[in-house]
Amino acid sequence: QVQLVESGGGLVQAGGSLRLSCAASGSIYMTNAMGWYRQAPGKQRELVAVVGSGGNRNYVDSVKGRFTISRDNAKNTVYLQMNSLKPEDTAVYYCNARIYTYNGKVDTYWGQGTQVTVSS
Repeated sequence: QVQLVESGGGLVQAGGSLRLSCAASGSIYMTNAMGWYRQAPGKQRELVAVVGSGGNRNYVDSVKGRFTISRDNAKNTVYLQMNSLKPEDTAVYYCNARIYTYNGKVDTYWGQGTQVTVSS
């Protein structure tokens, strides 16, 4: 089985920074796209950023220029550096990965979520 474990959330003042990490472990043959989603209270979950296996990146418009997604393929880990945080960034952040396992299957896995709270 595969597990995604997130860390790095917390409480920060507006204008501050946080770095989220998400490590995948288990019977992993290869990790394809990895990304971060967020869900604020009363809102739908939205894609924040995604990085492909080749390093190509995409961001939701609201975080462009402030957030940076990166990955370490050797560690099966994805990061989200969040700078210039705003109160509207407050949400539970979930990591997501498309993973091929050694039994020949591919599936999408989710982390448990980590709370990010930005105070004004």
